[in-house]
Amino acid sequence: MIKTYQNYLIKLFYKKILLTSLIFFCLIIILNIFEEINFFKNLEINFLLPFFISLLRAPSNLFEVFPFIFLISSQLFFLEIISKHELEALKVYGLNNFKIIKVLFLSSFFLSLFLIVIFYSFSAKLNFLYLDIKNKYSDDNKYLAVVTKNGLWIKDEVSETIYIINSTNIENNFLKNVIISKFDKNFDLESVIKSSKVDIKRFKWEIYQPTISTDNKKIEYDKNIFIETHFNQKKINSLYRNLSSLTPFELLRLKKDYESIGYSTNDILLQLHRLASFPFYLTILTLLMSIIMLNTKRDKPVIYHIILGVFLSVVIYYFYYLFNMFGKNNTIPILTSVWLPLLILVIFIIIGLIRINEK
Repeated sequence: MIKTYQNYLIKLFYKKILLTSLIFFCLIIILNIFEEINFFKNLEINFLLPFFISLLRAPSNLFEVFPFIFLISSQLFFLEIISKHELEALKVYGLNNFKIIKVLFLSSFFLSLFLIVIFYSFSAKLNFLYLDIKNKYSDDNKYLAVVTKNGLWIKDEVSETIYIINSTNIENNFLKNVIISKFDKNFDLESVIKSSKVDIKRFKWEIYQPTISTDNKKIEYDKNIFIETHFNQKKINSLYRNLSSLTPFELLRLKKDYESIGYSTNDILLQLHRLASFPFYLTILTLLMSIIMLNTKRDKPVIYHIILGVFLSVVIYYFYYLFNMFGKNNTIPILTSVWLPLLILVIFIIIGLIRINEK
């Protein structure tokens, strides 16, 4: 059974997380609204649309800042119990610093599990809806690319010509086993171009020795031909960069589809490892701030703690971001880029816990 002091500490900690989350959520919505108004300023739309899609996007943005929220909430938790002299009162009844940290450890870990299992999937669905709605008003809406179990599919529109392109796999800057269906603006089929290899390094694709079918007639070319597109290797490699709009199960399906065509899965693996490490990340930040607060002199002003919280949030964010970038660029293995920063933070925590009860 949960003891009275445990129940009090858990409620206080969750109250601080809820309060901090609401503040961040409001700030995120305000910033999103300004961004969406700027995006739609030249379009004739219902004036409520920017507000609506700002709400759709906000949960996903909030999920990204939960590490800051847990760090700051832990700081606010200790500021309250210290200012009310509750820390000393708890110690009178035999509750030492380690037991307090243990309660926060379990509380943050179970809350983190809820966030990754329930909240993340919910925010991903809303973010997908946000991107889908916004894409309808984007200039890039007529240029689409997607990976399925049947390979890479691209829809492109150049002048009054529409291309539907399918490729079984990608090798470096080449599409392999390519079928390009060419339509006019009324979507009437004009020709079908087949080639074993297409160079997509530039926006002007080089099609190697194609076979072109027109009106049931096939012509095989010994020379290469060129077509203008809105896609090149770099743009195709940016497919699904917004992986936060996909649930873990959708990420696993996408990974399988990418592997089937030889497409790089580094970004997906990085996202999956980040999600798997998320509960540990939030819990570690809670423990880190708890140890810092218990080792800080009680007479420090509030502004000192505010500056400390902001400084630590920024340092840890860029520290974690730097390792993630190394993993994304293949400088270090994906596994190392995600878990090594957490291991380093754990080492600092273990050092801080050695004499925590003497504080």
